[in-house]
Amino acid sequence: MSGSKRTIREFEDDELYDEEPLPKKKKRKKQINKKDKYRNRELWVVTYIFIFLMLTVIGNEIRFVYTDSETVINNSYNPRQEILAQKNVRGSILADDKTVLAQTVRAKDGTEKRVYPYSNLFAHVVGFSTKGKTGIEYLGNMNMLTSNASLGEKIQKEISAEKTIGDNVVTTLNVELQKVAYEALGVYDGAIIVSEPSTGKILAMVSKPDFDPNNIVEMWDGLVNDDSSSVLLNRATQGLYPPGSTFKIITSLAYYRQNGGNVSNYHYNCNGSFTYNGDRINCYHGSNHGSVDFATSFAKSCNSSYANIGLSLDLGELESTCNDLLFNEDLDLKFLTGQSKYVLGTNAGSYDVMQTSIGQGKTQITPLQLNMITCAIANKGTVKTPYLIDRIESYNGTNVKTYSSEDYKTIMTEDEAEFLKEMMTGVVERGTATKLKGLSYTAAGKTGSAEYNAVKTDSHAWFTGFAPVENPRVCVTIIVEGAGSGGEYAVPMAKRIFDTYFQIKGLN
Repeated sequence: MSGSKRTIREFEDDELYDEEPLPKKKKRKKQINKKDKYRNRELWVVTYIFIFLMLTVIGNEIRFVYTDSETVINNSYNPRQEILAQKNVRGSILADDKTVLAQTVRAKDGTEKRVYPYSNLFAHVVGFSTKGKTGIEYLGNMNMLTSNASLGEKIQKEISAEKTIGDNVVTTLNVELQKVAYEALGVYDGAIIVSEPSTGKILAMVSKPDFDPNNIVEMWDGLVNDDSSSVLLNRATQGLYPPGSTFKIITSLAYYRQNGGNVSNYHYNCNGSFTYNGDRINCYHGSNHGSVDFATSFAKSCNSSYANIGLSLDLGELESTCNDLLFNEDLDLKFLTGQSKYVLGTNAGSYDVMQTSIGQGKTQITPLQLNMITCAIANKGTVKTPYLIDRIESYNGTNVKTYSSEDYKTIMTEDEAEFLKEMMTGVVERGTATKLKGLSYTAAGKTGSAEYNAVKTDSHAWFTGFAPVENPRVCVTIIVEGAGSGGEYAVPMAKRIFDTYFQIKGLN
């Protein structure tokens, strides 16, 4: 019996195993996970939006610091300038060899006066700092109002209630080249730019009519109240002129592109004029150039041949070429510039096409932009950003910041640049700029005579070019208002500037 007896525990175990299993609880794990996942997704969306907004704010701050801060600070209504001016003596503007171009002189009674030792010579490019700010006085304004003197010196000046001396702006300008350019332009109004094609450094910039920045306060009311006065306009960067025959550089490039780089089949017989649909284009002073190929048409600046070339162009190709060469856009530069205009359109009539092809009509260009195009030709198709400030130094000569050369844009291929260089060399060797031939250096360029009113004998004289041809180091662009022929007036000016440049560099 004892062997058959079962313990209470065993019965309890049997009952436990025999009873119906309890209904399984519904699993909520997946449901909870789905809710969590949904909540997590919302959280991440909010997080991403927050991160995006923060990055936008940070990016905007960085953009402001690097692009807009100087503009805002330089605004004449910004009180920060006055605060800085009360603490610091405005720094000086120096030439490339540290010759003083502008400085602040303090009298014994503490009054300050801005002095320009060269008077009119650097008027537009250096500018002025009273009655607003222009030129390099504007570009380097914040640097000159800020001092990087030693901390000890700043503390000492603060204790003695004296002003600290602001930083100096060392420019790319060369005094000798500026003098020669200024003297070469003489009594004529116009502009001259001298630059380095390989770096973008502006070595000289002249604009006439000019003024004496030492007397700007006394002259101010008379200048601003005279609607006919353009004395304050920097013609080098803001002046708009018909390009005349210098535009044949662009017409040639458009033809070269349209014909796949082959211009050898072009020939034209010039008898001094070209007539199409009853409209007539004359060569300058009725010159008869005879039988010419493409290169000779360019070298002799044959209007008749280029009117013929213009009519063969696809106007879309010509417009595209002009857009590539920076027409109809604001140049992204630190200083004020005019916008060069090409407005021919693709449905233009034959007369407007002929006029535009020789640089007349409604096309307008600034000397600066023509200089940039010329520098691109000299620099294998790439334009370097033109700049005027080389570095910032503390008043005792310690380097604070250095500016370097930057690519602005590649506006043509290396092959196209070489083609135009050869064409411009021909202008000097056998064309309208032979006054630059046979010198101790080689040169290339293009002349222009741009009519600017109904009187056909009235024209501006242009020259743009570079030297030496084999390794271009300097580029010169000249506009002489109302002078006449570029070959007669602008080329001799260019020669004086080239001569001086190579003398300075010890290469002449």
